[in-house]
Amino acid sequence: MKIKLPTNVSMIIDRFEKNGFSAYAVGGCVRDSLLQKEPNDWDICTDALPQDILRLFSDFHTFDTGIKHGTVSVVINSSVYEITTFRIDGEYFDNRHPEKVEFTDDLVTDLSRRDFTVNAMAYSDRTGLVDPFDGAYDLELMAVRCVGNPVERFTEDALRIMRALRFASCYNMAIEKHTANAIFECKKLLNNIAAERITAEFNKLVCGENCEYIMR
Repeated sequence: MKIKLPTNVSMIIDRFEKNGFSAYAVGGCVRDSLLQKEPNDWDICTDALPQDILRLFSDFHTFDTGIKHGTVSVVINSSVYEITTFRIDGEYFDNRHPEKVEFTDDLVTDLSRRDFTVNAMAYSDRTGLVDPFDGAYDLELMAVRCVGNPVERFTEDALRIMRALRFASCYNMAIEKHTANAIFECKKLLNNIAAERITAEFNKLVCGENCEYIMR
């Protein structure tokens, strides 16, 4: 399966690979590319540590997006690319953020912490599509399905409940039954999420073509 990467993204990935690291486009940009949609942005994940990212891209403007969580932003031709080290999330005590993260060199481990299968895919020209949780198959079904146990995913980050509904509305997708059941089971956890974060997701949800069905 071939995805046409933008020139800047290919350059970033190539620079990592030429210096002995691996790197991939990851998440929503892969999902949208497989849906033949133009991604809004391109995120990259890598086994390089944040200090390695800063060193490799010292000839560009970089800034700290969330360096303690492994994310460095690189500005190329006025476009911002978030580059994040593969990581393992620690425990979630506030239903929103991990208490700590641990870096890893394993891509599949990194993908396993993500919310939905359609967002847990990575791509590079060298490796092709990396899809350990069958996200491409769920895209064919147009289904929103959590990675692993959906109750665990929503307990970790309750905003994922709103994200699931938003994806289903905006991408005209159905919510897989176990994921749907977990949404109802975990709905009270949204009380722990800031109102503005819920509002931001809801505003996108109501603009989706599948909004009426999801709202019902």
